Amino acid sequence: MNNSLDQDKAITSIFDPRWYVEQMRGWTFSSYVLLMFGLGIIVGTTIVNKLTMWSVLTMLAGMLGFTCTISITNVRPLNGVFGLTSAIIYILVAARARNFADVVLQFSYIVLLDIPVLLMPSWAKNVGARVRKLKDVGWRGFLGTAGFFVIVFALLYFMDTHLFISPRPVIDALTGTIGVTGSLLATLRFSDQYYFWIIQSVMSIVLWGVTALQGDANLTLFFTYMLYFANDMVSLFDKGVVWFHKQNYLAAHEH
Repeated sequence: MNNSLDQDKAITSIFDPRWYVEQMRGWTFSSYVLLMFGLGIIVGTTIVNKLTMWSVLTMLAGMLGFTCTISITNVRPLNGVFGLTSAIIYILVAARARNFADVVLQFSYIVLLDIPVLLMPSWAKNVGARVRKLKDVGWRGFLGTAGFFVIVFALLYFMDTHLFISPRPVIDALTGTIGVTGSLLATLRFSDQYYFWIIQSVMSIVLWGVTALQGDANLTLFFTYMLYFANDMVSLFDKGVVWFHKQNYLAAHEH
């Protein structure tokens, strides 16, 4: 009975401003520092250039998306609302820039990361205690991940070269594949997801840097993905973060 009540409360809590305040409490100090620095960079790189509807939308998506990634690092379900909103905006921006695999990537975030939190609040509860690694499930975990990666890349590359013609098919398809694979691992609560996020951040820096140089986008997303890379480093090295320091995290939260 109590579980049912808790779940109902979780479903309606996304409409309560106090829930957002609560979700942003208890982050590691490095996460707060990175959040403030990152939001400043995103806003600053936007307002120094001519403001247009697209640049403002990109800024908003960057701010929400960046906050979302840090919340995931700190195992908070803010990605349900923030991630969904930022992904929708990213889809519009990426489609306009003809980075079509990035559009698919954002859809994967919605399906794999955002909707489960919104429709199944229990999915995001006690994530820290359920974090695991691919090696915990043996060779089938690695083989399954590799097979999934190859299939997704083939589909995205075919899409970029036959259905929607992208000016950057290899970079676009590879970046999207890495992100989709990372999303799947995040959904299954594997800490190995961050290896994919790190590579995906680097690839996205290249993708959106090239895109900006070719005149199809501004540099805000380029800098935003640099910030995502910094967040990946926090996940790796901050001992207060559960993904790679589970024992420290559980010891600090056992009471």
